[in-house]
Amino acid sequence: MMNTAGKKKVFVTRLIPGAALEYLQESCECRFFERENEPVPQAVLLKEVADAAGLYCMLSDRIDAAVIDAAPHLKVISTMAVGFDHIDVAAAARRKITVTHTPGVLTETTADLAFALIMATSRRLIEANRAIYNGQWKTWAPLFMAGRDIHGAALGIIGLGRIGQAMVRRARGFGMRVCYYSRQRREEAEAEGVSYLPLDDLLQYSDFISLHVPATAETSQLISTREFNMMKPTAVLINTARGSVVDEEALFAALVSGQIRAAGLDVFAEEPVNLEHPLLHLPNVVALPHIGSASVETRNKMAIIAAEDMVAVLAGHPPQFPVK
Repeated sequence: MMNTAGKKKVFVTRLIPGAALEYLQESCECRFFERENEPVPQAVLLKEVADAAGLYCMLSDRIDAAVIDAAPHLKVISTMAVGFDHIDVAAAARRKITVTHTPGVLTETTADLAFALIMATSRRLIEANRAIYNGQWKTWAPLFMAGRDIHGAALGIIGLGRIGQAMVRRARGFGMRVCYYSRQRREEAEAEGVSYLPLDDLLQYSDFISLHVPATAETSQLISTREFNMMKPTAVLINTARGSVVDEEALFAALVSGQIRAAGLDVFAEEPVNLEHPLLHLPNVVALPHIGSASVETRNKMAIIAAEDMVAVLAGHPPQFPVK
């Protein structure tokens, strides 16, 4: 039997990869919500945090003021995610509760997925796959399932942070013309040939528009009817950021009317997305279940980082990646 005497109590909202679990258990008395593919019910969460010093959570967990108020002994909230819009950071700060996250480690993996969506939408891979199983492939035909070239196309990146910069590196390999819009100018990127454009100009110029901004009040529905009306009718929208960045009703209207050509979406305003969501029934939408960081290597690294920061804070040490 594991000796838990003197160990700080931690609640983990999901089963996590083994190495991270073992690391936590060496230093903490851990309790888990043991259904790997289900979010913890709010009632269970409120009960479990009552005596917890640490809360290890996922981006699908709503850590609001009610949860924080129900945890009088809480010292640290460690989320296995780079985004932290699911946590009431202000409420945590008022209680002097440290909040940590896992930036950086998922950069390349998420950029891989975003570029995969560019390829899937441009070459109509999902449509073409379905065409085989639906018996539509009768013979070779000049324009059957014809897509658009990626090589030489214009890629507009909105948000040139870590993932946006990783997208630049991938785009260069395809000979793409790359421009960006971001709150801060990136002189080092511009020196290497990445053009800065105001948002409206980027929307009008780009063949592919890839979103890499956090979910904030400023970015809520950043892309809506006005923005779609500026895009080329051949434009493709890629969203691996957060669902709230795009007005989904406006996106549906733009896709149905031909205002833009296609969309690749890894995120939705409400997740899991309802199977009756109109966007899921359009042939020119590639929809994924928020798997931007979902490689075995990256998820293991994320789990370890979140565990290490939790243990560090509970031991009185500064974390590697505090939310600021």
